[in-house]
Amino acid sequence: MESVYRVMSILSTARALFLSCYFHDKDKHHIIEEATAMLVQESKLKKFILDSGLVSRAEITTAEKEAEKSGGSVGDSLVNAGKISPDDLRRVQAYILGVPFVDLKGQKIDFSTLSLIPEPIARKHNVVAFRKTASGLEIAMLDVDDLEAIDFVGKKVGSRILTRLTDEESIKGALLQYQKSLKAEFGEIIQQEVKTVKTLSEDENNPMSEKDLKKLAEDLPVVRIVDTLLNHAIIQNASDIHIEPMENQLLVRYRIDGILHDAMVLPKNSAPGITARIKVLSNLKLDEKRLPQDGRFKIELNNEKVSFRVSTLPTHNGEKTVMRLLRETSSGFSLESLGFHGIGLEALHNAMKQRVGMLLVTGPTGSGKTTTLYTALDILNTPDVNISTVEDPIEYQMPRINQTQVKPEIGLTFANGLRSLLRQDPDIIMVGEIRDGETASLAINAALTGHLVLSTLHTNSAAGAIPRFIDMGGEPFLIISTVNVVVAQRLVRKLCGSKEKYFLTKSEIEALSKKASLDRVLEALVEEGIVPKSTDWGHVPFYKPKASTECEEGYKGRIGIHEVLHMSTAIRDLVITRAPAEKIEDQARKEGMLTMLEDGIFKAAHGLTTIEEVFRVVSE
Repeated sequence: MESVYRVMSILSTARALFLSCYFHDKDKHHIIEEATAMLVQESKLKKFILDSGLVSRAEITTAEKEAEKSGGSVGDSLVNAGKISPDDLRRVQAYILGVPFVDLKGQKIDFSTLSLIPEPIARKHNVVAFRKTASGLEIAMLDVDDLEAIDFVGKKVGSRILTRLTDEESIKGALLQYQKSLKAEFGEIIQQEVKTVKTLSEDENNPMSEKDLKKLAEDLPVVRIVDTLLNHAIIQNASDIHIEPMENQLLVRYRIDGILHDAMVLPKNSAPGITARIKVLSNLKLDEKRLPQDGRFKIELNNEKVSFRVSTLPTHNGEKTVMRLLRETSSGFSLESLGFHGIGLEALHNAMKQRVGMLLVTGPTGSGKTTTLYTALDILNTPDVNISTVEDPIEYQMPRINQTQVKPEIGLTFANGLRSLLRQDPDIIMVGEIRDGETASLAINAALTGHLVLSTLHTNSAAGAIPRFIDMGGEPFLIISTVNVVVAQRLVRKLCGSKEKYFLTKSEIEALSKKASLDRVLEALVEEGIVPKSTDWGHVPFYKPKASTECEEGYKGRIGIHEVLHMSTAIRDLVITRAPAEKIEDQARKEGMLTMLEDGIFKAAHGLTTIEEVFRVVSE
């Protein structure tokens, strides 16, 4: 039976590659001919891989034995064993079979051709249409056995399909072009809908009634504009949407990777309808325009649930609306993927192994504190512990964790919520933020009475968290008994795959050494195997952003830069004497802590970001 399946698999590949890749029935004689031809190709594949020097003869022999056991091919066995990459195998197969192998990296595909295959189909099957000629439609694939996709495309376009093999990077780049083209499409849709928006006159003496505003919010063009704005923001991976009324226009801006970008400018008459629509979605009062309001709603796009935290604020030109996007699927991070490494990562893991004490994360708004805490909770979330949180707001919903939303208007503050949590038999508690002395005191007492407490503070550095705690009424002797680790962090933009290498000059190295301990950074780079032991700073490569079709600015995504302060005996002695943050930081650096700036230089030398980006984010 295995041999039959193998013959049929080989047959489908032969058809896909040589018969225009459009599925037709064959008689038995042709089936045997094709299967035999492809069995010969299997032997050619082994010979070519061996001759190319990609693997040794012993590795081929091992792969043959594994292929016989599994009923697969030698090529698949080599890929599974990590001896060659999937792209290497595709290139070899394309060469042997005489099938064109196309490299689409950096290639701009005409949207009318690209859109012949709907994006969901393209993503699911890793297939893109990239060129239309008189001979037919050329499609690039990773798996030419996928006859379902080929059959769908053939029926949809009604022309001959010419398959080409390609690599994973080419497919990723082509799929990104769907999004870039969609951005342009969204802009056109919005501009078209704006023209049909109903205009209602209002002024301070003649405000719109709630009934009029509700009717305006349900106007079809307004609904389409708001839906399109939200979808546009999700596709661009925006973290915030700003809708700002100006004197004669409505400005829409998106915050992407921490930077605000102008998204589009709309006519001023569209402002009342858009604001009303967002208020309806957020369950806010439509006719209340004098006071700020807060609300939230949730939508689903491409099987991804996104929550929007909404804030409205009266301004001179009208109500400004800001929406924070919270992706509920943003779980599954690891501490390493967030940017932790070396002794900082070790200190954090050790603190999480404790069953009592406090773990604090500090930084300004939008620095990723909540994501770090949720990642820690995800790691700690095992069946043998009871985890409870009190948050404002609940940003991600996590299974098996009891999450409570703060509601100050009814008396449910952080302090009252934490007080109630302690009666719920928790093992681990997360307090969204320690804002006042009462919450600080309760958190310290919780850590003293057998709980692991995770929380955040608004300070600029890890060492600065200790004096801040004391300012809120925490006694030094209680702080040293409870606080295990303090993490301070910022987010820097990550470089894309296409980047430009360069080396620092002597003057640049000297200027950098005045702001950070380059010896300590180089030591960390050597310890973690990023640079060889004998390397000096003149031979450490750094990188600059390089614009490409995938990354317009050369950056995509963000990663954390951190300083992790472990509460050692020497630091406890300083805290007891109420030493300033500078002395605490100096001691932590003597014990091996990298400051955020030094950690940023480390990540720049690792090729993850740029020195310019680190200095933009870390203010001295």
